[in-house]
Amino acid sequence: MGNKINKHLILSLLLFFLLPLQAQTPQLSNDAKISLLTVSPSDDAVYTVYGHSALRVQDAAQKIDAVFNYGIFSFAKPNFIYRFAKGETDYRLGVEHFRDFMIEYEMRGSEVTEQVLDLDSITKNRIWEALLINNRPENRVYRYNFFFDNCATRPAAIVEANVEGKIHFPDPGRKQTFRNMINDCTRNHPWLTFGCDLALGSPTDRVATPREEMFLPIYLKEAFGKATINGTDGSVRNLVGSEQILTEGITDDTDVESDLFTPLVCCWTFFLLVLAVTFIEWRRKTYFRIVDCVLFFIAGMAGVVMFFLCFISTHPSIWPNWSIVWLQPFDLIAVILFAVKKLRKAAYYYHFINFAALTLMLAGWYFIPQHLNTAFIPLVMSLWLRSGYGVYRKIWNIGYGKY
Repeated sequence: MGNKINKHLILSLLLFFLLPLQAQTPQLSNDAKISLLTVSPSDDAVYTVYGHSALRVQDAAQKIDAVFNYGIFSFAKPNFIYRFAKGETDYRLGVEHFRDFMIEYEMRGSEVTEQVLDLDSITKNRIWEALLINNRPENRVYRYNFFFDNCATRPAAIVEANVEGKIHFPDPGRKQTFRNMINDCTRNHPWLTFGCDLALGSPTDRVATPREEMFLPIYLKEAFGKATINGTDGSVRNLVGSEQILTEGITDDTDVESDLFTPLVCCWTFFLLVLAVTFIEWRRKTYFRIVDCVLFFIAGMAGVVMFFLCFISTHPSIWPNWSIVWLQPFDLIAVILFAVKKLRKAAYYYHFINFAALTLMLAGWYFIPQHLNTAFIPLVMSLWLRSGYGVYRKIWNIGYGKY
């Protein structure tokens, strides 16, 4: 839902220098227009699959045609990946000329829809002033939150807070969880869906309120299109006065990832490989220690990431996350237990506890109060199988004298 930082800062600088903070904000003319711009999702990058929203202020009398874009961020900022994972990503408001804004999406082939808001002059000038205040250097940077504070929620809040009267958003009558909505956006990218399902915990499976659905641009556009303004004088009118498509999107050429290497196919292939190796061990009454060391090392490293997201990151909807039952950092300690001969008894206890925990998880898979990607099942079964074989080896004393 964000845009990478761009060089179109001329208009922003002009607004800053021509409209000094000490001076009174120039009034928009009666013919000025304020519009919600909605950019359709595209498969160009991870951050474009959710779409984008911005506000346009157009006033021919003042020679203003500016887009206020709350989705500006930069990959070049120090420690970007770490800060994003920790939930400390800073976005900022950027202002650019409408033509410059459109060029990017015309080149990308995205559909851009403009909804001109039916606002009175007082409301237009309130929104205009609020946008200029937001664009002050001390105000334009904000702490991004994917679900509750982003490029779509900010324009909605600006309009809602400054309208003369009250905006009524009708209930769409559907029940969608946050996960349902974002997984629909990533439906052409199963690996992205896999990653989101892994990182996002059970709060993501909460049903979103109609107001909360507006965190996605497509739902914000729909809500604005159906909303009405209940004026202070008792009048009722549509929030959107007119709607038009400014540039047609290429909607039939979606880039769907190959079905051959989906997470489900790859994870089941991995499990069959682990199963084959374990079967060979069982037939030969032997133990390939390297298999457990590699498998549990990978699981342990993934567990460190899960621990970071669950207990250190400030992202909402991350904790509790049931995936930490099968991906936890203690697997790194298990690798040491497997590798050191004197710790083989402790290794057996680890396998026993892990086998019991994963057995319960698999048995109650569909009762867990969190959506778990079906591609997780063969991965959980891989760890379960190796721990089960570890318990079996102890009972029959297989491999416990061979190092």
